[in-house]
Amino acid sequence: MTPKQQERIKNKIKKVKAALSADKKRWGGQYHDGQGLRYFPPQLYIELNDFTGGLRYFNWFNKTFSNDSGYPDFLFEWTIILFKTGRLKEAEKKAFETSCSNTYLFDIFFGRQMTKIKKWEGSNLQTQDFADNQFCYNSKQENLLDFSEWLDKFIVTEKFILLSRKYLDIQKRLETERDTETRQYLIQHERQLENEL
Repeated sequence: MTPKQQERIKNKIKKVKAALSADKKRWGGQYHDGQGLRYFPPQLYIELNDFTGGLRYFNWFNKTFSNDSGYPDFLFEWTIILFKTGRLKEAEKKAFETSCSNTYLFDIFFGRQMTKIKKWEGSNLQTQDFADNQFCYNSKQENLLDFSEWLDKFIVTEKFILLSRKYLDIQKRLETERDTETRQYLIQHERQLENEL
């Protein structure tokens, strides 16, 4: 990447931050961000290979939008940045959260065949359309080779497979369960899975 290209990306980050700051001012000290600008910077930090800057951004995001669960690709970018900054335990948890957000995303990343699973489709963007139109990462990208190797090993560990099976079992049960109390119990159990990593 040329210095000019780097400068363009840095300017995009500055523009997003300025727009978010203006948004906060406009709404009296609170962010509204109806455009979803807050989701753009991580991709730009990854393009720059500025993983420390990306981590600072995610720390700010987590503090500012603590109730925002994010989209699958956003969570994936968070996983990349945690890995690249040496926060492996946190990266494992975020990888599992990413997988729960879209159970097909890792297959898309590695270019593997996706097998549609009969489950509750209440999480974000579960379709082939996501793979075709929105996801801009793959395991062959030069700046992600170390991450790809780590992720490929992590998703076949016993703990990841066990938790993924538990998650999918809950999703399958949610697809047919109609009892409100049982559904609430299943959803609560699903939220606790990440703590088992």
